[in-house]
Amino acid sequence: MAVTTNLPVAVIGAGPIGLAAAAHLLERGLEPLIFETGPTAGAAIEQWRHIRLFSPWQYNTDAAAVRLLAATGWESPEATALPSGGELIDQYLTPLGAHPAIASSLHTGARVVAVTRQGMDKTHSRNRNTTPFVVRVQHTDGEVRDYRAAGVIDASGTWSTRNPLGTSGLPALGEAAAADRISAPLPDVLGRDRERFEGRTALVVGAGHSAANTLINLADLAVQVPGTKIVWAIRGASAAKVYGGGDADGLAARGQLGSRLRNLVEAGAVELHTGFGIAALAAAGGAVTVTSTDSRTLEADVVVPATGFRPDLDILRELRLELDPGVEAPRELGPLIDPEFHSCGTVEPHGATMLAHPEQDFYIVGMKSYGRAPTFLLATGYEQVRSVAAALAGDREAADTVQLQLPETGVCSSDVGTSCDVPAAAPAGIAAETSGGCCGTPEPVLVGFATGLAHGRSGNN
Repeated sequence: MAVTTNLPVAVIGAGPIGLAAAAHLLERGLEPLIFETGPTAGAAIEQWRHIRLFSPWQYNTDAAAVRLLAATGWESPEATALPSGGELIDQYLTPLGAHPAIASSLHTGARVVAVTRQGMDKTHSRNRNTTPFVVRVQHTDGEVRDYRAAGVIDASGTWSTRNPLGTSGLPALGEAAAADRISAPLPDVLGRDRERFEGRTALVVGAGHSAANTLINLADLAVQVPGTKIVWAIRGASAAKVYGGGDADGLAARGQLGSRLRNLVEAGAVELHTGFGIAALAAAGGAVTVTSTDSRTLEADVVVPATGFRPDLDILRELRLELDPGVEAPRELGPLIDPEFHSCGTVEPHGATMLAHPEQDFYIVGMKSYGRAPTFLLATGYEQVRSVAAALAGDREAADTVQLQLPETGVCSSDVGTSCDVPAAAPAGIAAETSGGCCGTPEPVLVGFATGLAHGRSGNN
């Protein structure tokens, strides 16, 4: 870093990737300063703690974080077990956030509202790279404070900014007015959100694993509570990609999810509507009417928006970023992850060099680094922050030596709206869904946020 090293490196978000970044910074002798919008580490994952991940523990923990925890006597969960979001928090993120080296640097209830350079906006160039960053933070008590930092790692994810229900990237007409009829992207329909769905008609919108998971849980609820009706709307002409490869899927849990959903549709337990791009929503009384672009209508009591996520770039307005114009990822990374062309291909390992921006010592990592692309993996994020920490510490050789080994899954996974032509491909989950995966790679989280999630955030996570 060009800035004096007596300043910390700010880490935005205390999810899996943000805490991994802090662990790698500590190993490099750098001081992290972590800001998390939610009340605890992993706060975004709390919103989908009922979801079970597709990939086992061995792909969901970071090496530096594990080394930090192991020194305290922490025992790693069984490597081959599939954790739920809640188990990921309770058995990994909570102990990591409580580790003295992390806890002393972690500010919860702290929403980052802006990042800039001290005393200069983005138009000023002279001495820019040697000027400290300023991270403006709003705390839950209302206080707004500025913190100086030598570098900034944005691991805030995308969970708080879901894609709209409408087509063309815009909200459907009336979407804002119908907000009270729209649930969270991954509601806990068998748990805390049960009353909202019991005996009512739910419309699930989206063609990824997040949608599939919610549909299956709703089917279980319908067995328990007669009168519960399930409607599913997707833009595509077929749900084949959502069903996936069944027994041929290298990730058994993912294959079983798709097979069960197919059975529910064929049995009539789930009413599927294809080619249904949403044009408008109109709430009246306790229900909402959803109209498609070809004028079909569906009636529901609640709409579940399993439509994916996008990055919130407003807090970075005063920084000099270089983003891919399509997916809003770092420019060098964008072409490698663009779901329009690469939803079925593996993404090569990448680190600080590919994630760099014109703003020196600033990096976007984790799910947010993938912009609008849904194919992010937790393991990918862990390699990103290992490389970034090395770069900030001045170790270019380590930063540029990137590698990532993932198992072959035998099935390609992408998100809704991609051009994947591989038979029986399944869209990625957390989401966009947020989760994601490609041929030969597992999703770390069901929601993309199935992988995204892990990328997800509760404000800044």
